[in-house]
Amino acid sequence: MIELTTEELKQHFEDSIFKRISETADQLGVECYVVGGYVRDIFLQRPSKDIDVVVVGSGIGVAEALAKRLGRGAHLAVFKNFGTAQLKYRGTEVEFVGARRESYSHDSRKPVVEDGTLEDDQNRRDFTINAMAVCLNAARYGELVDPFNGMDDLRERTVRTPLDPDITFSDDPLRMMRCVRFATQLGFYIEDETFEALERNRERIGIISRERIADELNKILLSPVPSRGLIDLDRCGLLELIFPELTALQGVETRNGRAHKDNFYHTLEVLDNVARATQEWKDAPKGEEDAQPVPMLDVTERRLWLRWAALLHDIGKPTTKRWEPKIGWTFHNHNFIGEKMIPGIFRKMKLPMNEKMKYVQKLVGLHMRPIVIADEEVTDSAVRRLLFEAGDDIDDLMTLCEADITSKNSVRKQRFLDNFQLVRQKLKDLEERDRIRNFQPPVSGEEIMQTFGLSPCRQVGALKSAIKDAILDGVIPNEYQAARDYMLQRAAKMGLHPVANP
Repeated sequence: MIELTTEELKQHFEDSIFKRISETADQLGVECYVVGGYVRDIFLQRPSKDIDVVVVGSGIGVAEALAKRLGRGAHLAVFKNFGTAQLKYRGTEVEFVGARRESYSHDSRKPVVEDGTLEDDQNRRDFTINAMAVCLNAARYGELVDPFNGMDDLRERTVRTPLDPDITFSDDPLRMMRCVRFATQLGFYIEDETFEALERNRERIGIISRERIADELNKILLSPVPSRGLIDLDRCGLLELIFPELTALQGVETRNGRAHKDNFYHTLEVLDNVARATQEWKDAPKGEEDAQPVPMLDVTERRLWLRWAALLHDIGKPTTKRWEPKIGWTFHNHNFIGEKMIPGIFRKMKLPMNEKMKYVQKLVGLHMRPIVIADEEVTDSAVRRLLFEAGDDIDDLMTLCEADITSKNSVRKQRFLDNFQLVRQKLKDLEERDRIRNFQPPVSGEEIMQTFGLSPCRQVGALKSAIKDAILDGVIPNEYQAARDYMLQRAAKMGLHPVANP
């Protein structure tokens, strides 16, 4: 955090858009302030694109007058039902709203809104660090208005509510998720009284839509250390209410002196490992991100949904946990059970039921494969099959699997990591040589039917599968003529012969 004088703070509002807002507000004779996250992030030296402006009067009126002043290039959208306006100008987006006071009913987070003062508007803010305002009127340009000592909380890296936290959270329970999210994103701590109010009001989360909860969860997962947010959600009792499948991973059971690990905390460790690996993606030089072989997901989406895969990779373990006297605790096929659970979880949490869900499913289903390969001899055949099944998601799968190595046995952990490097090198070598990623057998089903005069039948499928397996096992190269010759050999053994004029 940086300390700024009023003069230094003014320098952060030298952009012409702020000067134009100032001139417009003074011309209309109304008070005008930048509030919320934009002000907070100046002191935290964080980039921020969310510019919120509060007008003691009509926010829409200032936005409309400003749009006229700016002329062509200014794009204005007015939302009269909400009393807000959004103005876009030369890559900058500003949200205008009139200062207001709010009152809530017990069964809804939608407030009754009335015109109010700046003080009323700051009173309704969620946290002290988001309640600071900077005046844009010429006479007080750059003056900080901080009635709840948000600056002190920034210094102490603390999240607290401006008013009674029980009222704040009960009025709008989504603020409970936002509280945990801000603490996680910023690396802050939740003040004790505020945290206790999270515990007391957790049941109120039931009136919040799943979409809004999922949005906050996504922001927590995209934080530098997402486990912090999930642990806070668990400690206050919210996690069990919004994501019981995850809390079901908790606990350690011991039999005959043999215990399994706590799969909840193991999952959080894997998630943080993936977060460290994927956080670097944003720093990739221009062009490298585009070169990642994931056509359906951009870099930001890959970062998010790979973290979801990490969060869900062991979600099937509670269902599959068994005690086997000769072996100990087992979780056989937990990856396949987890893969089947993904659609239900996504549907319930209102997450997208599209290629993003399928991506998470694929990684959860395959996450044991590289570990099995690395624990045994790294054969070309096993690596080819892995590359074929993972396709363009192979690099992300390997990132997940390396993150999944959390053994406290340093020798075993290093052996896995060393073998993973062998797997990665073989993946690279075999891809360059055999072009296995996303391949289709060189001989199509249609050609098989034409060659032998067949209609669609099991024999056609058997020949096509035999060709695919022969390529994956390294029996033949991934080339047309070799595949056709192999097809003829296999067909002869099945009693099939080419027709005279296919």
